[in-house]
Amino acid sequence: MNPENIGRLIYRNLRVNTDPATLVVLLGLPTMYLVFFGFGYQSLITATHSHGYLFFLAPGIMATQTIMAGSLSGGILWLDKRLHMLAQLLMGPFTRLEYLLGIIFATVIYALAGSFIMLAVAYVMIGGVALDLGGLGLIVCATLLGSLIFGSIMLIISVFVKSNNTYNSIQIFIIFVLNFASTVFYPYSPSLPLVLRAVFLVNPLTYVANVVRDGFNSTVSVSDIYSLLGMLLVSAALLYMAARAYMRSNISFT
Repeated sequence: MNPENIGRLIYRNLRVNTDPATLVVLLGLPTMYLVFFGFGYQSLITATHSHGYLFFLAPGIMATQTIMAGSLSGGILWLDKRLHMLAQLLMGPFTRLEYLLGIIFATVIYALAGSFIMLAVAYVMIGGVALDLGGLGLIVCATLLGSLIFGSIMLIISVFVKSNNTYNSIQIFIIFVLNFASTVFYPYSPSLPLVLRAVFLVNPLTYVANVVRDGFNSTVSVSDIYSLLGMLLVSAALLYMAARAYMRSNISFT
């Protein structure tokens, strides 16, 4: 395994996914959520957070960057196989493992960059955020693990789905459900329907959002440590399954 090759693949993945259209989806859409939902619901929702709804929503939007970055990892692999780019890359100096690591590291970088860009937007909108070192560390850990979880899920999907329409439909459906059936936009409540409560509790984005929110508000607790440990186990299991599926798959769709 050559670190230089991995670095070249990371750079390649970052560069090809920084076009205006991709940036609008990755950063523009979450920013609009933050602006329109934050100001629009601020006057309607007062009990969500003692400082106002924006303080609740902002870390939730930061957490969504993990699933947005994860969608890129699956998209990179799917398109490379579809366009036979993976076969061409593997004919050069790159190995399958180096290619996979290039995607994973690029996903983590995208998630962290997107999360902190959303933090900067929130800082401007709110007028200041009292973020300490412990809270910052919590945000970084949750974002890193969340990007691995959702990146692995999207990689698994990209290995088995061959139809463009099917892949896009599955990806959009997953992003929609995970975003809105989590604590990104509103808190978990026992008054929710049983099915929705169950989805909340098994949705990894719920725990990413909760941990990022505690870090954002500098209210680190023991439950955050348990959530991080749970995310670590889930990310390790999903990453193993994604790597195994990828290593056994064909290098192109026929």
